[in-house]
Amino acid sequence: MTDLAAGAALFLGALRTALLIVVGLLALVCVLDWLARTRRISPFNPIARFLRSTVDPFIAPVERRILRAGGLPSSAPWWTLGIAVLLAILILTAADFVVQQLAGAVMAFQSGPRGIFILLVEWTFAILRAALLVRVVVSWLPISPFSRWVRWAFALTEPFLAPLRQVIPTFGMLDLSPLIAYFLLGILERLFLGASTIGI
Repeated sequence: MTDLAAGAALFLGALRTALLIVVGLLALVCVLDWLARTRRISPFNPIARFLRSTVDPFIAPVERRILRAGGLPSSAPWWTLGIAVLLAILILTAADFVVQQLAGAVMAFQSGPRGIFILLVEWTFAILRAALLVRVVVSWLPISPFSRWVRWAFALTEPFLAPLRQVIPTFGMLDLSPLIAYFLLGILERLFLGASTIGI
């Protein structure tokens, strides 16, 4: 188990370093591209020509979206850098989550049937809570509940939200059933985990 933990820490450290280097290099490129776009570097400079031929094709999709939204094309490098930083944070968070879940799974399998039961209960309730959060966030955005990206969240949560909606009144446009369901899921999870500790 200590070897697995050391390997996971080494992997996460290497990933963090690699992403930091990539984002740092991208930041340098984005600054140079912004300087070239705003004519702070001569457009006939070799650096500006290199950026136009090599970097600008990668930034072009971001630039098109900015133009459609009414923004300035010179801000495309900054938006690209922001997206890259956000992606790096998401990758690190996902990698850390996967490593933690794998470590938990290894410990559960070493603990026998009770450990596996606890792991499955925790994973089940974590997925249900994540589906609730996705559903709440989607309700604030112009995203269809039938979109393939969020349909799973509605499919998982509707069976227990529909009965709650019949019992819990809405306050204007505010639906409290997801909040109540979130707390009820926590109570149910503790009940299942408590039952596992007394021998079920």
